[in-house]
Amino acid sequence: MIDKVLQAKNITKAIRQTVSNKGSWGVDKMPVSELTEYFENHRKELFTGIINHKYTAQAIRGVAIPKANGKTRLLGVPTVIERVLQQAVNQAIAPLFELDFHENSYGFRPERNAHQAIQQSQKNINEGYKHIVEIDLKSFFDEVDHVILLQLIYRKVKCPTTLRLIRLWLRAPIVINGKLTKRRKGVPQGSPLSPLLSNILLNEMDKFLTQKRQKFVRYADDFSIYCKGKNRAKEICNQVFLFLKNKLKLPINLDKSGIRRPSSFQILGHTYTSSFEKGAKGQFQLIVSEKKWKDLKIKIKEITRKTSPKTFDQRIQELKLLQRGWLNYFRLGNIGSKLKTIDSWIRNRLRYCIWKDWKKAERRRKNLIRLGVEQGKAYAFSRTRKGGWAIAQSPIMTTTVTLERLRKRGYESMFVYYQTVNPDLNPLF
Repeated sequence: MIDKVLQAKNITKAIRQTVSNKGSWGVDKMPVSELTEYFENHRKELFTGIINHKYTAQAIRGVAIPKANGKTRLLGVPTVIERVLQQAVNQAIAPLFELDFHENSYGFRPERNAHQAIQQSQKNINEGYKHIVEIDLKSFFDEVDHVILLQLIYRKVKCPTTLRLIRLWLRAPIVINGKLTKRRKGVPQGSPLSPLLSNILLNEMDKFLTQKRQKFVRYADDFSIYCKGKNRAKEICNQVFLFLKNKLKLPINLDKSGIRRPSSFQILGHTYTSSFEKGAKGQFQLIVSEKKWKDLKIKIKEITRKTSPKTFDQRIQELKLLQRGWLNYFRLGNIGSKLKTIDSWIRNRLRYCIWKDWKKAERRRKNLIRLGVEQGKAYAFSRTRKGGWAIAQSPIMTTTVTLERLRKRGYESMFVYYQTVNPDLNPLF
């Protein structure tokens, strides 16, 4: 197996993937831009050390990433050299495990994605499985038991050198605020291997649920179980808790776990509401959770903040990137009516930015005249004491800085783009 890992073609592919992923530097501060040159000059020395078991893993750089709830998530950033080696190992061993992974596991697997997980969840619910067991694993990536994980890897990977590398990376210390901390459990969240390792461990959970003939959906460490009756949901919930605690030694966040109904259940940023379409009694349609709408508005506010030192074209370009990325992910939801409201709000914020950019009264007067406002009216509005937000929503701006003029400057409606990427959307799956 180590020969396959260190094969020139495999390493070249790993370097290319690491460079394309970009990412930050590790404890040695080497950037990804220096990877190709490094492997050209030190490949033989590095590979000899690995084969002779002389290679030692470098420490991981700990980076605290803020979460939406105000807390932080600790990411472990390996050096770029080790990211290449981990990517090479991942490429070599992933096919061995892929054959064994369950069809209802959708996270970080080839030709599988979050949309498929969401659609399967909706399909389960609309087939009558409306009692949902939601399991939240407490700090999953920090709690993985190394012994259990390595035993599972050993079933497929018998190569001692490859296993040694994985063990070294699992046990590598982490640098937090300049202090070196030993690690005896957990998988570094942020390494190329962590998604595969999480799937290897949680595949045992998938097997357990399959034996119980239970419908479920898993995306990485997010998983939900679907039952037709409440008693069955309680029964399987208790069994899963015990399995995770006793077999996989994974703690469960009891505050965030429990039995849900579709309207109170969330999956990957989506939730459900009863469908009011004709002939769809008892069916549920997919919508975006309120939290994700709130997050979107916060990001839009930041881009369209009038005090931000940005040109109008910069704002439009940033909005496009944000809106397209958000809609490409949430396009399965029935969100058309809400998008129209968001669009109107965005246009008013852009008009507010334009009004602010005009600054002085005389400039405002001249610009209003250029846009077709008669001189007396332009003079009066240019010297108004009304606030900028009130002016942005007033007829003087909506009839001059029109939708058509905004489009000519590059503005793109979220609702129009939503229709473009999802022309035949059936909200009932």
